[in-house]
Amino acid sequence: MNALNIADYAQTLGMQAKVASALMAKAPTATKNIALRRLAALLRANAGSLEQDNAKDIARAESLGLAAPLVDRLRLTPKVIDTVAQGCEQLAAMPDIIGEIIGMKQQPSGIRVGQMRVPIGVFGMIFESRPNVTIEAASLSIKSGNACILRGGSEAIESNKALARLVQQALVESGLPADAVQLVQTTEREVVGQLITMPQYVDVIIPRGGKSLIERISRDAKVPVIKHLDGNCHTYVDDPCDLDMAVKVADNAKTNKYSPCNASESLLVARGVAKAFLPRIGAVFAAKGVEMRCDAEAQAILAGVKDANLKAATEQDWYEEFLAPIISVKVVAGLDEAIAHINHYGSHHTDAIITRDHMHAQAFLREVDSGSVMVNASTRFADGFEYGLGAEIGISTDKFHARGPVGLEGLTSLKYVVLGDGEIRN
Repeated sequence: MNALNIADYAQTLGMQAKVASALMAKAPTATKNIALRRLAALLRANAGSLEQDNAKDIARAESLGLAAPLVDRLRLTPKVIDTVAQGCEQLAAMPDIIGEIIGMKQQPSGIRVGQMRVPIGVFGMIFESRPNVTIEAASLSIKSGNACILRGGSEAIESNKALARLVQQALVESGLPADAVQLVQTTEREVVGQLITMPQYVDVIIPRGGKSLIERISRDAKVPVIKHLDGNCHTYVDDPCDLDMAVKVADNAKTNKYSPCNASESLLVARGVAKAFLPRIGAVFAAKGVEMRCDAEAQAILAGVKDANLKAATEQDWYEEFLAPIISVKVVAGLDEAIAHINHYGSHHTDAIITRDHMHAQAFLREVDSGSVMVNASTRFADGFEYGLGAEIGISTDKFHARGPVGLEGLTSLKYVVLGDGEIRN
């Protein structure tokens, strides 16, 4: 496509989405739920062909030398397909929040004032790697009564096209407009530049990918952006704690999967339990090939662990989202130093404390400035599906409108409604 054609194409996508959004906003709950259940059925019925399309993307990624964790993000396994199908069904079973009126109060003038939850309208989603995001975004868009324009990464183009065809089939078969969910069919980057500068059509942009992508979109967009730049998540092992639990949770938070943004990248350990805890988790990480980048105190304690891959941490390591079998490890004096470290170096995504002290847990929940804060649980739970949201559009580290996993409510807005009986203002 040349520049003129790209501009025309983006305008067409925008206009079609705007028209579809008006139809979606008034779609009955039953119709939206039928579409979601139909999509779930189509995903399961077409699992074999989806894997074939996905295999083309995997082969191309491997031939281009993409790192293993990035290739892993591309995979549409039977488990991944079933999980997104379950997400569609979970959304269908949830109450429809569109049209809900909250906070209705009678005023001295006689009028009653409340707020109604309504769709945002049209959102643009720009994402990299994971093709399952196509279904998560589409299903949330359907349930929330929005229209969306999806632009996936070039590395997953075949998978995304195959998934988008099923979405549009489910929409049409359920009596909803096919243009309610549109996938950008070209890998030309200039389409992104067009989408993020069309406030007449697009109400919000949601980037989901690498830091450079999100920084570029945040800088250049002329429409509001819901974003998170990176996922430097922390697990803090407190004094006192259940050591068995701490080992189990810290291991899962790091090694369950290395590529997601909710994997722990930093392990903080209270000095009072460091000598009892660190050799145990160090042995687990050594057995799994996890490199530990340590402060001097942690490195000294871990020095005796067989086959441990230890390196001295640099200042940059405390900020880093590794997305790899690497973790930074630091011994801290206690709770206050842990919280200060997290708020300074963290990315405000997800942070967890492992503790037996109720007051420490409450302080951590109050004072850690992140979208998700956890007590005695793995950071890997920071996910819309695991939170019971049906799916997520992304995880926001912003402080306005939507924060943490962005589900249905994050794709809606509130407008004031006033009910009267002929009242006039004096």
